[in-house]
Amino acid sequence: MYNNDKLLADFWGILNLTTDYLTTGIKQKHTSFKVLSDSLGQIAKEISLCSKCRLCETRTNTVPGKGSSSPSLMVIGEGPGAEEDRRGLPFVGKAGQYMDKWMDAIKLEREADLFITNIVKCRPPGNRDPLPDEMTACLPFLDRQIKLLSPDLILSVGRISSQVLAGSSDGIGKLRGRSYLYKGISLIPTYHPSGVLRNPDEYRKPVWEDLQRVRNFLAKKELT
Repeated sequence: MYNNDKLLADFWGILNLTTDYLTTGIKQKHTSFKVLSDSLGQIAKEISLCSKCRLCETRTNTVPGKGSSSPSLMVIGEGPGAEEDRRGLPFVGKAGQYMDKWMDAIKLEREADLFITNIVKCRPPGNRDPLPDEMTACLPFLDRQIKLLSPDLILSVGRISSQVLAGSSDGIGKLRGRSYLYKGISLIPTYHPSGVLRNPDEYRKPVWEDLQRVRNFLAKKELT
């Protein structure tokens, strides 16, 4: 059976041939029609060469994201930290190690069940918040990743990523506990693991509630 790309290429070939004979009676030479396909590797390569914002000037490595190519859960933070910038991998510092424990608690494995990335793919200097133009420059990369991965659910961690994906200026305390959609995919916001490490007594309980919502959604495919 033909795949969609082959069918589309054949269509353009027939269309060109018909046009030639109707207009000149002679078959012309045409450049072959090629269907360009996207991939995580292509996106990562483009990110590595990206100079669309000032963050390219201070980065050590880009951090496109890593994990399963068919994830149940896509985890999206705001931007890489120092250890992520050094290694080119997402959530590998103390906050990432703590988040791994969250995932263990709901029986999800980093490589098998998750794809982890950030709103911006380069470290903001001093771990400052990403600026609006930096996020605007980087967001198309994230949107392409989401389209390719088609996760069952998105978990946004922290204020910045939750505001961007939920389309709201509310603080994370108001955003969490409610249901959202981003690009047609269900979204659950929660606190960033670094914030929980700083204030465990305040944030650990609501994060556990959010993680239970994640677990229940993945089991039932509906938000509660």
